[in-house]
Amino acid sequence: MRALCRAVRRRLRSEAGMVTAETAVVLPVLLLVLAAAVSAVVVVGAHLRCLDAAREGARAAARGDAPAAVRAVTDRAAPDGATTAVEVDGDRVRVTVSVLVPPLGPVPLTVRVSASAVAELEPGVLPAGAG
Repeated sequence: MRALCRAVRRRLRSEAGMVTAETAVVLPVLLLVLAAAVSAVVVVGAHLRCLDAAREGARAAARGDAPAAVRAVTDRAAPDGATTAVEVDGDRVRVTVSVLVPPLGPVPLTVRVSASAVAELEPGVLPAGAG
């Protein structure tokens, strides 16, 4: 019985510090997972803002607002630094809003996010360029 107790004590002493070693290995992985989750939230948030801005712009363009007014509407809803493109094709208008997003803050990595919305021109509204 004593031999068994000594063997158990020896094994417990040999594993002293294993929790510290395991934590040292797992902690960087947890930080990477956290950074990835935060980055995903930032990119999805920017995409939603671009989508909202494109929808607002498409509504404004479908009502017959001037292109400058459409861009002003999209600029209010879009993330900072976003670009807006307005295309009229027959009786439909497409507004595309895109932006470069830095998902990790100061890290020099950017992701292009864009969203488009299409709307039919209201009755009586002439497409751009029509007399």
